[in-house]
Amino acid sequence: MTSRRILGYLLAWLIAAAVAVTVGVVAVTSVGASVRDRGPLGNDVPPPERSEGVRSPDPKAAVVARTIEDEFGRFEVECRGAVAYGLAPEPAAGWRVVSYEEGPDDDVDAVFASGDRSIEIEVYCNQGRPAVGDREVKTLPDDD
Repeated sequence: MTSRRILGYLLAWLIAAAVAVTVGVVAVTSVGASVRDRGPLGNDVPPPERSEGVRSPDPKAAVVARTIEDEFGRFEVECRGAVAYGLAPEPAAGWRVVSYEEGPDDDVDAVFASGDRSIEIEVYCNQGRPAVGDREVKTLPDDD
């Protein structure tokens, strides 16, 4: 094999590697935000100037309510466009409501507890409809 042929193979390999890396970077950059977290999707991404402080709903936005039910009980939430409201947490038997956020905000949450377990539910508005963004279950360590 001649050195010229080896050099040609090496150059082709380097070009192919560069193209593969470029395609990977473009793909991760394009869809990375939706893969990395569960934040607002679609047209409901809050503009940067409105992401701090108290949110106010668009007066023309439709009101969409949903009740999130699980072993902890129920958490009634409502969306008015991209703005979320926590309306009424109702614990199941053996559970209690530790805290909940009423809103208005870009997301609302409720924390329920039973014994040494707690469940936190976070809800945000995805295109005007309540969607569970996160469900976090925690167990307190035993005091020995």
